[in-house]
Amino acid sequence: MATNKRQRHHHIQRLLSAQSITSQAQLVDALAGDGIEATQATVSRDLDELGAVKVRIAGGATIYAIPELPSEQMAPEGHLRRVLGEWLAELSRSGDLVVLRTPPGVAHVVGSALDRSGLEHLLGTVAGDDTVLAIAEEGRGARLELSLAEMADLS
Repeated sequence: MATNKRQRHHHIQRLLSAQSITSQAQLVDALAGDGIEATQATVSRDLDELGAVKVRIAGGATIYAIPELPSEQMAPEGHLRRVLGEWLAELSRSGDLVVLRTPPGVAHVVGSALDRSGLEHLLGTVAGDDTVLAIAEEGRGARLELSLAEMADLS
């Protein structure tokens, strides 16, 4: 069955909540059992994008899980680099506030990636349609701006 990424992500979330999946290969097999073809590399990217983590269960085994609270879902730095590289059009700063400009309709994607990045000195974001306001720790706005510019290859 042909599926898009959103559908595959939904299916992976459902599988991880219903079964104890211990490896990417097992997840590929579970998807195939439901008629969804995916490579191990695709599943690896999907797990990263979904913020999946390995958790220890009774007996010592580790399984994949997706944290319930979005604030607990940490995205890898590579994900933030891809998002910023693709969608960040302009970057500016006023004190400890960093303003990120995006094409219309994608600011929430950039804001979410930032919120889940665990980026040093970032307190949080507010996203509109084409603008994200990133709030830095007191006195750290310049450092945050530089980090974002480097990740987006705008420096």
